[in-house]
Amino acid sequence: MADHIRTVGVVGTGVIGSSWIALFLARGLHVVVSDPAPGAREKLDQSIQATWPTMRKIGLSDNASPTNYRFVDDVVDHLDEVQFVQENAPEKKEFKAQLFGRLDAKAAPNTVIASSSSGIPSSQFIDQCHRAPERVLIGHPFNPPHLMPLVEVVPHTGTTKDASNTALEFYRSLGKSPILIHQETPGFVANRLQAAVIREAKSLVFRGVVSARDVDAAMTNSLGPRWAINGPFMSQVLGGGGGKDGFLKLQRHLGPMIKEWLDDMDEHRTALTEEGIQMVDHSVQDMVVDVDLGMIARHRDDAILDLLTTKRRVEES
Repeated sequence: MADHIRTVGVVGTGVIGSSWIALFLARGLHVVVSDPAPGAREKLDQSIQATWPTMRKIGLSDNASPTNYRFVDDVVDHLDEVQFVQENAPEKKEFKAQLFGRLDAKAAPNTVIASSSSGIPSSQFIDQCHRAPERVLIGHPFNPPHLMPLVEVVPHTGTTKDASNTALEFYRSLGKSPILIHQETPGFVANRLQAAVIREAKSLVFRGVVSARDVDAAMTNSLGPRWAINGPFMSQVLGGGGGKDGFLKLQRHLGPMIKEWLDDMDEHRTALTEEGIQMVDHSVQDMVVDVDLGMIARHRDDAILDLLTTKRRVEES
């Protein structure tokens, strides 16, 4: 169903948009892109060139080229050329509503218009879509899109199954691992899970229980590797003995203790004020002082690529 997609229209060339574009180009697609920000064209070229070595490691499709894109004044004026739209505009409902109204008015009725929005459901910005709002949905990647496999496909109640299926198949054709979210909810799934963990991480640092550096060490040396392979539910199945009743066994074994932990979290669950966030940031600054963050980002990308390659090999064996 997504075989007809050869040219993708992209709105926005920030961190997410430029990463999407690199992936599209690596998969042999042509991209028509626009961004009104000053210097956006030059920054996009620099971003693609910086990302391309990673795309080579992942593997390039036939006709892949880092220059197979056209920067235009406004993608809306070129929607007759594209078969899929990936929007990466600012997270502002009013702005998105106007933009999607314009995209909907010009794109062919069967062209899926996907938003990379990280938390705003599409039902909140389709009120100006009068032509074919049923092809609008969320296609939220996890950063960076050119590397991380997840895409959350989130239809609104009026989105057709055909539109959702086209998006799912298109993202799979890029080598992604999309999931279908059956019910709109703010923040969708991955960011809600992340927010819950980070909320407790900030609370622990704020209370002086542990440093920011040691919170990161706790995650990267325990839950992080485990969840990267099996996820939280399968990890609980295995933690409960590995049988089909492993999940229930673990809940019954640890249930009373977990309730105490959660009660304690609730007791200390306070919205961090600006002053509190500044206090947490003091611990973060101790962690990042005198480090090369660019190098850390490169090491992160290399390690993620190695992990994903190993994970894929294990899953296929």
